[in-house]
Amino acid sequence: MKTIAIITARGGSKRIPRKNIKEFCGKPILAYSIEAAVASGIFDTVMVSTDDKEIAEAAGRYGAQVPFFRSEAASNDYATTNDVLLEVLDEYEKRGERFETACCIYPTAPFVTAQKLINAVEQLKTSDADTLIPVVAFSYPPQRAMIVENGRLVFEYPQYLDSRSQDLTPHYHDAGQFYVFRTEAFRKNRKLMVGNILPMIVSELEVQDIDSQTDWEVAEMKYRLLNSI
Repeated sequence: MKTIAIITARGGSKRIPRKNIKEFCGKPILAYSIEAAVASGIFDTVMVSTDDKEIAEAAGRYGAQVPFFRSEAASNDYATTNDVLLEVLDEYEKRGERFETACCIYPTAPFVTAQKLINAVEQLKTSDADTLIPVVAFSYPPQRAMIVENGRLVFEYPQYLDSRSQDLTPHYHDAGQFYVFRTEAFRKNRKLMVGNILPMIVSELEVQDIDSQTDWEVAEMKYRLLNSI
């Protein structure tokens, strides 16, 4: 059975205009996701789902296919990643192609490497999980969170006030890089974040949300540090 890499890259970025093809350390940020997927050698198809001709042209230059454009319904501000993936899998099925395993890779994920993708797909295929998600630990224990009530700080979880940090259960959040999943389970659940999920724990140095220009610059600094450039 076949495996597909789906890179989701619409054209309507609001906070950072043209974000998906903005230059990141010398090339369009989209290129990093494509190159990692192609270099891994584990995907029968590496495609970009987009509604944008300029993104499609950039995708082709770096080795991805864009066999069809994303629909308007899957391109608006309210469309979810789940909506996009279902549309892609349905369109391929109409064309007579089915995939047992898929990997959704975000287009602004320069810390994704070929080896990470190889490891992730292998871990999922040798497990009984439906999905594998890279996660990163919160840098500060959420059990020590404070909230503001009536203008004053109070602990949301006062029972942990005197607990040592090392005694608190680590909490993780989605690294926002990629998801590997079995397509049959995904079609049944219609969501990635449900079912039997396997974690891949990554370091904080390899993770950066990119929602502002400051985030972008921090991500470039991390990338240069990791790659010594």
